[in-house]
Amino acid sequence: MESPSGSRAAAHNRQVGQAGEDLAADWYLERGYEVVVRNWRCREGELDLIVRRGRLFVFVEVKSRTSEAFGGPSEAVGRSKQARLRRLAARWLEHEAPARPRAIRFDVVAVLRGDIEVLEGAF
Repeated sequence: MESPSGSRAAAHNRQVGQAGEDLAADWYLERGYEVVVRNWRCREGELDLIVRRGRLFVFVEVKSRTSEAFGGPSEAVGRSKQARLRRLAARWLEHEAPARPRAIRFDVVAVLRGDIEVLEGAF
């Protein structure tokens, strides 16, 4: 059973994550991208955000933090996470994509205390 403080911490983390994803989606919308899907899930994991501009599809991993006590947000996207995101993107493209992409890109959006940094083509 989770302690009351643990459930509060989990709720806080979900709130921080949702706020970060909202900031990321707005950033892409302001630059002419269409949000295709948010929080796409399958058994193997989740893609935070998929956006497109024309036939360019961008798979966006959003990492939000309120402090750098455990490192910066983008540092949490290591090689194993990148490999998982590539596998998830391939699965989504094979089964869910509304159109055949001309190109794909993987971005990381780092949100720290409400400040956003977008790393286009991060991996």
